[in-house]
Amino acid sequence: MEERMLTFIHSFDREKPAYLNALEAYSKETNVPIIRPQMQSLLRLLITWGRPMRILEVGTAIGFSALFMSEYALEGCQITTIEKYEKRIPVARENFERAGKAGCITLLEGDAAEILASLEEDGAYDLIFMDAAKGQYINFLPDILRLLAPSGLLVSDNVLQEGELMESKYAVIRRNRTIHNRMREYLYQLTHCAELETTILPVADGVALSAKRG
Repeated sequence: MEERMLTFIHSFDREKPAYLNALEAYSKETNVPIIRPQMQSLLRLLITWGRPMRILEVGTAIGFSALFMSEYALEGCQITTIEKYEKRIPVARENFERAGKAGCITLLEGDAAEILASLEEDGAYDLIFMDAAKGQYINFLPDILRLLAPSGLLVSDNVLQEGELMESKYAVIRRNRTIHNRMREYLYQLTHCAELETTILPVADGVALSAKRG
C-alpha cells in the first residue's frame, strides 16, 4: 500500500531538467546515495516558498542536491557545499561545470567540522541542508546554529535510519549503535533547543525541519 501510495503521489511530480535525471540514473548505477523523490519534492517546496538567497549544504556527494536546489532558487542565490570524500569531489565539480552552475555553487573541500568552524559568516545562511555522515550531525550543531540566519531554516535529512532509530540500541547491530545514539541525541537537541522550533516528518528516510527563532 505504501509503495502504491508513493507511486501515485510522484505521478504528479513535475519533470526535472534532463541533466538531473541523468545524474539520478548515474547515482543508481554507481550506488551513490542522493536525496530521494519525496525529499526532492519537499526541498523544492521549501526553497520556492522560503526564497533563500544563501544556502549551505553539508555533504555534496556528486552534487545532485546542490544542483537540484539551484534549479528552484531565485536568481542570484549562492550555494556553498562541503565534501570530504576525495573521489567524489572532482565528479561534483565536473557536474557543476557541465550544468553551467559553477558561478553560483561553491564547493569547499575537506572535513566538515573543520570547515564549519572556520566559517566566520555568523547568521549568514538562510537555509542549511544537512546530508553528511549521520553520526556527525550532533558535532556540527553548534556551528550550524551560529551560521544559520535569524528566522533561517535547518533541514536535516535521513534522521530515522530506515526505522532503526525507533528501536532500542540493543536491537541495533553493534556497529550501528554509535550512530543510533548520536542521532537520537541530535533529535533531542533539535527539539529541546530554545533557539529552534523543530518538527520531524516521516518523509523519505525522515527529515527534521528546524526554524530558527528570529
